[in-house]
Amino acid sequence: MSSALLLVAFAVVAVGAVGAGVRAAFRLGLRTQAVGVLLIGVAGTWMFAAQTSSGSAFSSTLDVRFGVDGLTAFFLATLGIVGAPALLFATRYLEPTRRGRATAGLLGAFMLTLAEVLCARDPLTFLAGWELMTLLPAAMILVSRSDTTARETVFLYVALTHLAGAGTWIAVLLAAHAGAFGGGTALAHGSGLQIGIAVAALLGMGTKAGVMPLHTWLPRAHPIAPAPVSALMSGVMIKVAIYGLVRVLVDWLGVLPLWIGVLVLALGAFSAVGGVVYAIFQHDLKRLLAFHSIENIGIILLGLGACLVLRARGADTWAALALAAALLHTLNHAIFKALLFLGAGSFERAVGSLELDKLGGLLRRMPWTGGAFLVGAMAIAGLPPLNGFASEWLTLQALVHVPAYGGIGDGVAGAVALAALAATAALAVLCFVKVVGLVLLGPPRRPEVAAATEVPKAMRTAMLLLAAACVVLGVAPGLLVGRLSGLAPWPSHIATTAGLQLPGTGSLPTVALVLVLGVLTGAFALARGRRVAAAAPTWACGQLVQPQLLWTSAGFTKPLRLVLESVLRPQREIEIHERSGLVQEISYSGRVPHLLDERLYLPVVRLALAAAGQARRLQTGHLGTYVAYLIALVVVLLAAVKAGVIG
Repeated sequence: MSSALLLVAFAVVAVGAVGAGVRAAFRLGLRTQAVGVLLIGVAGTWMFAAQTSSGSAFSSTLDVRFGVDGLTAFFLATLGIVGAPALLFATRYLEPTRRGRATAGLLGAFMLTLAEVLCARDPLTFLAGWELMTLLPAAMILVSRSDTTARETVFLYVALTHLAGAGTWIAVLLAAHAGAFGGGTALAHGSGLQIGIAVAALLGMGTKAGVMPLHTWLPRAHPIAPAPVSALMSGVMIKVAIYGLVRVLVDWLGVLPLWIGVLVLALGAFSAVGGVVYAIFQHDLKRLLAFHSIENIGIILLGLGACLVLRARGADTWAALALAAALLHTLNHAIFKALLFLGAGSFERAVGSLELDKLGGLLRRMPWTGGAFLVGAMAIAGLPPLNGFASEWLTLQALVHVPAYGGIGDGVAGAVALAALAATAALAVLCFVKVVGLVLLGPPRRPEVAAATEVPKAMRTAMLLLAAACVVLGVAPGLLVGRLSGLAPWPSHIATTAGLQLPGTGSLPTVALVLVLGVLTGAFALARGRRVAAAAPTWACGQLVQPQLLWTSAGFTKPLRLVLESVLRPQREIEIHERSGLVQEISYSGRVPHLLDERLYLPVVRLALAAAGQARRLQTGHLGTYVAYLIALVVVLLAAVKAGVIG
């Protein structure tokens, strides 16, 4: 039944993608896509809850094979939970222009491709979907905008993901050749082949997921994509890369050497702390959210690394718990990050800018959008009783047990990872205090912001659905933990683990607290009715509040910037304007450069472009020149054969 439902869902999405390309059926086509993706989510949820599988198992043959097991079903459910609201949002966000219709049609193709990667059960089908998953977002960005910045960003995104994507090809093809699709039984523990597959997967799939230092495409591509595309890229696409990592490292390769788990822990800690630190100093809302995707991918890797370390040490039960933590945060991040990107798109549509210092007061002017965005901000900051807190707490419990079951080296690694998670959580709170203060609260900083109005109903509904999911999964994540731990390909008994306490897992006190808060909130709303608090001026020691006196993004982050100055190397420029020897005006500008970009990637890109320019000079367009090239190549090969270089 579930297989038939999936086939029907794929057909519905395909019909909707075709219909969205026709002006008369544009919005109907997007709604049809949303229904189809919702059906995909329903089928995935059903199979995940029932613990059933269907279709083919993984095979190294060249036959096209598809199938669904528990892990695939969980990610299909994630696809439906995030994709359906994003497509509903797109029905009013996109306009039925030529560009809008092309983007809407590509959205349907993108959703089908994501589902195809998850359901693929042979190497070539998986890799074909993987490459298409890279190209479709690039096409949607170029369709929506064709300026120089977009073209350069898409070039960098495609180049990096394809070059590093060679790691994905190597990992999948070697695993198929070695017979690892059966669960790693064909690979010797610690063999060069097992390690080579694991490292290749970390390189290729880690780049797609946005793991530092392989992340540089992510904060460039997300901000320039349309809001629904950003939501799907951050909410689903990079999670499909996590699916690939879990499939390779946990399912296919068996028990890995201990140092592989420590390496994943290190990458997770680096991504989590680095992502949130750079997010704090961003001035554009979507770029800030993109860096937070890197941060949360780091948190997921912390759970995955703890799983690998604990499994290598024989602590299978706690390894399963760590895997459950990684997968739960995968779902949670998909939900609240999609919500935040859709909220950012709504703000941009209403006021025309996402520069933090040019917003303000949007909660009063856009209460539904602002309220949903506030829920997402609290969830990503890890505040209870929302879903971000639940999965971060579960990850923390998994990391606590890494030193307990390990030696000195991996024990220290677990302690450092635990400290990184704690620092990340604290810095995330700081970052979103800044975001909420500058975007939702305070006075409007521009006339366009003062005149902002709510977005259409479909857009509001999509955000409210995701906000409700944040609350539900925060109150009762315990409903998922047992099922998620059961996805581990080894026996475990999470339900009987002594000392496992998860605040907010659906226990009676937590549910009662949430119900009481809900009742009190509803009673307050009814008592207040339509009355609105009168606006009152801010007290500023008797001085009139002017825009120049308002808090800025730099003002929120200046103390931290001073502490990290030796690491971040901030740049600042001060211009003093004088007239007749008197200072009339002082202009200040500052930025925190992205050191990995400026010290590593940009020099490589410039070198590659310069080499390409030199190589282009070889293309003279004259047949005689090309014949000369071939003759020279033949002569060199003959000389190499004669010298014994080539046997």
